Amino acid sequence: MKKAILATKVGMTQIFAEDGALIPVTVLQAGPCVVTQVKTVENDGYDAVQVGYGDAKEKTVNRDKAGRKEVFHRHGVNKAGQGQFKKAGVDCKKYLREFRFENSSEYAPAQEIKADIFAVGDKVDASAISRGKGFQGAIKRHGQSRGPMMHGSKYHRHAGSNGACSSPSRVFKGKHMPGHMGAVEVTVRNLEVVRVDADKNLLLVKGAVPGAKKALITIKETTKAEA
Repeated sequence: MKKAILATKVGMTQIFAEDGALIPVTVLQAGPCVVTQVKTVENDGYDAVQVGYGDAKEKTVNRDKAGRKEVFHRHGVNKAGQGQFKKAGVDCKKYLREFRFENSSEYAPAQEIKADIFAVGDKVDASAISRGKGFQGAIKRHGQSRGPMMHGSKYHRHAGSNGACSSPSRVFKGKHMPGHMGAVEVTVRNLEVVRVDADKNLLLVKGAVPGAKKALITIKETTKAEA
Protein backbone atom coordinates (compact mmCIF):
# COMPACT_ATOMS: atom_id res chain seq x y z
CA MET A 1 0.00 0.00 0.00
CA LYS A 2 1.34 3.40 -1.01
CA LYS A 3 -1.72 5.65 -0.70
CA ALA A 4 -3.98 6.26 2.30
CA ILE A 5 -5.55 9.22 4.07
CA LEU A 6 -8.08 10.07 6.77
CA ALA A 7 -11.17 12.02 5.80
CA THR A 8 -14.56 13.16 7.03
CA LYS A 9 -17.80 12.62 5.14
CA VAL A 10 -19.36 15.84 3.83
CA GLY A 11 -22.35 14.29 2.04
CA MET A 12 -23.56 13.05 -1.35
CA THR A 13 -24.23 14.92 -4.57
CA GLN A 14 -24.00 14.33 -8.30
CA ILE A 15 -21.75 15.53 -11.09
CA PHE A 16 -21.75 15.19 -14.86
CA ALA A 17 -19.00 13.51 -16.83
CA GLU A 18 -17.63 14.93 -20.07
CA ASP A 19 -19.97 12.72 -22.07
CA GLY A 20 -22.97 14.01 -20.11
CA ALA A 21 -23.41 10.93 -17.92
CA LEU A 22 -24.69 11.63 -14.40
CA ILE A 23 -22.43 10.24 -11.64
CA PRO A 24 -23.57 10.01 -7.98
CA VAL A 25 -20.63 10.85 -5.74
CA THR A 26 -19.73 11.12 -2.06
CA VAL A 27 -17.80 14.24 -1.09
CA LEU A 28 -14.97 13.64 1.39
CA GLN A 29 -12.88 16.22 3.21
CA ALA A 30 -9.60 14.35 2.87
CA GLY A 31 -6.92 15.65 5.18
CA PRO A 32 -4.66 17.36 5.49
CA CYS A 33 -3.10 14.68 7.67
CA VAL A 34 0.22 15.22 9.38
CA VAL A 35 2.86 12.57 10.06
CA THR A 36 3.35 12.21 13.82
CA GLN A 37 5.72 9.24 13.83
CA VAL A 38 7.62 7.03 11.41
CA LYS A 39 8.04 3.50 12.74
CA THR A 40 10.93 1.31 11.60
CA VAL A 41 11.89 -2.33 11.88
CA GLU A 42 14.91 -1.43 14.02
CA ASN A 43 12.92 0.48 16.65
CA ASP A 44 9.40 -0.96 16.45
CA GLY A 45 9.69 -4.27 14.63
CA TYR A 46 7.79 -3.13 11.54
CA ASP A 47 7.59 -0.24 9.07
CA ALA A 48 4.63 2.12 9.32
CA VAL A 49 3.63 5.76 9.23
CA GLN A 50 1.48 7.19 12.02
CA VAL A 51 -0.66 10.15 10.97
CA GLY A 52 -2.87 12.56 12.87
CA TYR A 53 -6.06 14.20 11.64
CA GLY A 54 -8.36 16.86 13.04
CA ASP A 55 -7.35 19.58 15.46
CA ALA A 56 -7.84 18.98 19.19
CA LYS A 57 -7.27 21.02 22.34
CA GLU A 58 -4.18 20.08 24.29
CA LYS A 59 -6.12 19.55 27.54
CA THR A 60 -8.36 16.91 25.95
CA VAL A 61 -5.63 14.73 24.46
CA ASN A 62 -5.57 11.20 25.78
CA ARG A 63 -5.29 7.65 24.47
CA ASP A 64 -7.82 4.91 25.13
CA LYS A 65 -6.96 1.27 25.75
CA ALA A 66 -7.03 0.42 22.03
CA GLY A 67 -4.69 3.31 21.22
CA ARG A 68 -6.99 4.47 18.43
CA LYS A 69 -8.93 7.56 19.45
CA GLU A 70 -6.97 10.50 20.80
CA VAL A 71 -9.72 12.55 22.44
CA PHE A 72 -11.06 11.16 25.71
CA HIS A 73 -12.56 14.14 27.53
CA ARG A 74 -13.39 12.61 30.90
CA HIS A 75 -9.78 11.70 31.69
CA GLY A 76 -8.30 15.15 31.13
CA VAL A 77 -4.62 15.68 30.34
CA ASN A 78 -2.31 12.86 29.31
CA LYS A 79 1.33 13.88 29.33
CA ALA A 80 2.46 10.98 27.17
CA GLY A 81 -0.05 11.89 24.48
CA GLN A 82 1.01 15.53 24.51
CA GLY A 83 4.69 14.60 24.43
CA GLN A 84 4.19 12.51 21.31
CA PHE A 85 2.87 15.50 19.38
CA LYS A 86 5.52 17.84 20.77
CA LYS A 87 8.27 15.44 19.76
CA ALA A 88 6.95 15.44 16.20
CA GLY A 89 6.62 19.23 16.24
CA VAL A 90 2.91 19.25 15.39
CA ASP A 91 -0.28 20.46 17.05
CA CYS A 92 -2.49 18.05 18.97
CA LYS A 93 -4.71 15.92 16.75
CA LYS A 94 -8.08 14.29 17.37
CA TYR A 95 -7.41 11.01 15.57
CA LEU A 96 -4.31 8.86 15.12
CA ARG A 97 -3.99 5.98 12.67
CA GLU A 98 -1.14 3.87 11.29
CA PHE A 99 -0.63 3.04 7.65
CA ARG A 100 1.87 0.40 6.58
CA PHE A 101 3.16 2.14 3.50
CA GLU A 102 5.59 0.31 1.26
CA ASN A 103 7.59 3.54 1.04
CA SER A 104 7.28 4.57 4.70
CA SER A 105 10.96 5.48 4.83
CA GLU A 106 10.26 8.38 2.47
CA TYR A 107 8.09 10.14 5.09
CA ALA A 108 9.27 12.39 7.91
CA PRO A 109 7.58 13.76 11.06
CA ALA A 110 5.47 16.90 10.53
CA GLN A 111 5.10 16.10 6.81
CA GLU A 112 1.60 16.70 5.45
CA ILE A 113 -0.44 14.20 3.45
CA LYS A 114 -3.10 15.89 1.33
CA ALA A 115 -5.89 14.86 -1.01
CA ASP A 116 -3.62 15.13 -4.05
CA ILE A 117 -1.99 11.85 -3.02
CA PHE A 118 -4.85 10.33 -5.05
CA ALA A 119 -5.59 10.92 -8.73
CA VAL A 120 -8.69 10.66 -10.89
CA GLY A 121 -9.33 7.02 -11.79
CA ASP A 122 -7.75 5.52 -8.66
CA LYS A 123 -9.63 2.66 -7.03
CA VAL A 124 -9.94 2.95 -3.24
CA ASP A 125 -11.42 1.15 -0.23
CA ALA A 126 -13.47 3.25 2.22
CA SER A 127 -13.86 2.12 5.84
CA ALA A 128 -16.05 3.73 8.50
CA ILE A 129 -18.48 3.01 11.33
CA SER A 130 -21.91 2.52 9.75
CA ARG A 131 -24.97 4.45 10.85
CA GLY A 132 -26.68 2.92 13.87
CA LYS A 133 -30.27 1.80 13.23
CA GLY A 134 -31.18 0.62 16.72
CA PHE A 135 -33.13 -2.58 17.42
CA GLN A 136 -34.49 -4.08 14.21
CA GLY A 137 -36.42 -7.21 13.29
CA ALA A 138 -35.12 -10.17 11.33
CA ILE A 139 -36.66 -8.96 8.05
CA LYS A 140 -34.82 -5.64 7.97
CA ARG A 141 -31.70 -6.87 9.75
CA HIS A 142 -31.13 -10.10 7.79
CA GLY A 143 -33.44 -9.86 4.78
CA GLN A 144 -35.69 -12.71 5.83
CA SER A 145 -39.14 -13.22 4.27
CA ARG A 146 -42.43 -12.54 6.05
CA GLY A 147 -45.23 -15.00 6.63
CA PRO A 148 -48.85 -14.90 5.34
CA MET A 149 -50.62 -11.61 6.00
CA MET A 150 -54.13 -13.12 5.79
CA HIS A 151 -56.64 -13.24 8.61
CA GLY A 152 -55.91 -15.94 11.15
CA SER A 153 -52.20 -16.12 10.50
CA LYS A 154 -50.09 -15.87 13.65
CA TYR A 155 -46.84 -15.49 11.71
CA HIS A 156 -46.34 -12.15 9.94
CA ARG A 157 -42.88 -10.65 10.49
CA HIS A 158 -41.51 -13.05 13.05
CA ALA A 159 -38.10 -14.69 12.63
CA GLY A 160 -39.66 -18.15 12.36
CA SER A 161 -38.45 -21.35 13.98
CA ASN A 162 -35.33 -20.99 16.12
CA GLY A 163 -34.47 -24.66 16.47
CA ALA A 164 -35.73 -28.22 16.97
CA CYS A 165 -37.52 -29.20 20.17
CA SER A 166 -35.67 -32.39 21.04
CA SER A 167 -32.40 -32.40 19.17
CA PRO A 168 -30.18 -30.45 19.54
CA SER A 169 -32.56 -28.77 22.03
CA ARG A 170 -30.85 -25.42 21.77
CA VAL A 171 -30.38 -22.46 19.48
CA PHE A 172 -27.07 -22.41 17.63
CA LYS A 173 -24.78 -19.44 18.04
CA GLY A 174 -25.00 -17.04 15.12
CA LYS A 175 -28.68 -17.68 14.46
CA HIS A 176 -30.18 -14.75 12.55
CA MET A 177 -32.52 -13.08 15.00
CA PRO A 178 -33.78 -9.57 15.82
CA GLY A 179 -31.29 -7.30 17.52
CA HIS A 180 -29.12 -4.20 17.29
CA MET A 181 -28.35 -3.18 13.72
CA GLY A 182 -25.59 -0.92 12.42
CA ALA A 183 -22.82 0.91 14.29
CA VAL A 184 -20.18 -1.56 13.06
CA GLU A 185 -17.09 -1.06 10.91
CA VAL A 186 -17.93 -1.43 7.23
CA THR A 187 -15.57 -1.41 4.25
CA VAL A 188 -16.72 -0.71 0.69
CA ARG A 189 -14.16 -1.76 -1.89
CA ASN A 190 -13.24 -0.67 -5.41
CA LEU A 191 -14.72 2.81 -5.33
CA GLU A 192 -13.50 5.09 -8.10
CA VAL A 193 -12.08 8.55 -7.49
CA VAL A 194 -13.79 10.77 -10.07
CA ARG A 195 -12.51 14.19 -9.01
CA VAL A 196 -9.76 15.64 -6.80
CA ASP A 197 -9.79 19.24 -5.54
CA ALA A 198 -6.25 19.76 -4.26
CA ASP A 199 -6.91 23.37 -3.16
CA LYS A 200 -9.80 22.44 -0.86
CA ASN A 201 -8.58 18.90 -0.06
CA LEU A 202 -11.75 17.31 -1.40
CA LEU A 203 -12.16 13.84 -2.88
CA LEU A 204 -15.23 12.93 -4.93
CA VAL A 205 -15.75 9.18 -4.87
CA LYS A 206 -18.26 7.42 -7.11
CA GLY A 207 -21.06 5.77 -5.15
CA ALA A 208 -21.93 5.62 -1.46
CA VAL A 209 -19.49 5.54 1.43
CA PRO A 210 -20.44 4.10 4.85
CA GLY A 211 -20.94 6.35 7.86
CA ALA A 212 -22.99 9.39 8.79
CA LYS A 213 -22.13 12.95 7.88
CA LYS A 214 -18.96 14.19 9.62
CA ALA A 215 -17.95 10.57 10.28
CA LEU A 216 -14.28 9.59 10.14
CA ILE A 217 -13.49 7.72 6.92
CA THR A 218 -10.30 5.80 6.18
CA ILE A 219 -9.43 5.86 2.48
CA LYS A 220 -6.85 3.39 1.17
CA GLU A 221 -5.86 2.24 -2.26
CA THR A 222 -7.82 -0.92 -2.94
CA THR A 223 -6.39 -4.30 -2.04
CA LYS A 224 -8.74 -6.34 -4.26
CA ALA A 225 -8.93 -4.64 -7.61
CA GLU A 226 -11.51 -5.90 -10.06
CA ALA A 227 -10.13 -7.84 -13.03
